[in-house]
Amino acid sequence: MSDSRIPAVFIHGMWLHASSWQPWLDLAAEHGYTPLAPGWPGEAATVAEARRHPDEVAGLGIDDVTAHYAGVIRSLDRPPVLIGHSFGGLVAQKLLGAGLARAAVAIDPAQIKGVKALPPAQLRTGFPVLGNPANRRRAVSLTAAQFAYGFGNALAREESDDLHARFTIPSPGRPLFEAALANFTRTSPAAVATGNTERGPLLLISGQADHTVPDAVTRSAYKLYGNSTAVTELKQFPDRGHSLVIDHGWPVVADYALQWLARQGIKGQDTSYA
Repeated sequence: MSDSRIPAVFIHGMWLHASSWQPWLDLAAEHGYTPLAPGWPGEAATVAEARRHPDEVAGLGIDDVTAHYAGVIRSLDRPPVLIGHSFGGLVAQKLLGAGLARAAVAIDPAQIKGVKALPPAQLRTGFPVLGNPANRRRAVSLTAAQFAYGFGNALAREESDDLHARFTIPSPGRPLFEAALANFTRTSPAAVATGNTERGPLLLISGQADHTVPDAVTRSAYKLYGNSTAVTELKQFPDRGHSLVIDHGWPVVADYALQWLARQGIKGQDTSYA
């Protein structure tokens, strides 16, 4: 009898290593999914190794990352569900809009083309990269203080520093430039097929204390899906920052995401396959 479990592909965002998804992978497996969390192209297998070789990811853009995960999806025996955080949430939306997944959960997703909200907190978190045009071709790291503002502002500083030490890696600066300029170009890697009526269900999740992707940005993205009849829902978590997928409160977010998938009729076991 063939394996009937649905794949669940986890896509991380900038500055976090793929290993940060491990608790989610364990929980998804308990719910019957086949979970996998491939890193970005060029990303080393460990945090330590990724820090030693930052140039391996320098210059990567949104299209490079999207194509990489599209290749992962095409290697699977059936369409997966996607769970993405930050720029991983943007990539998950692109892949869902292209018809490559059966559903997606985008958590604090990076700004897509058409979103015009630009809160001051978001400007401050992006400045370490966007403040130097040369960073478009570089891999950039966050200091503990920068991480505390952008990711850990809703946490005690001790927890934020611990997460920074455990999971952060250098990330390419190019995706931030592409997202920042998306509304000033006719075509953009940050564009998503928000009008697709045939795609699977989409859940957008927002941490309402997020500095990196403020709640206003996620709400604006949600409104862009208004012309699609496909299922699109928004869930807001009060007092949660950008670290909500890795901090002590991650189980609340993960449980909601998996329960939402179940409400869409998507559980770990795929009864359409023998």
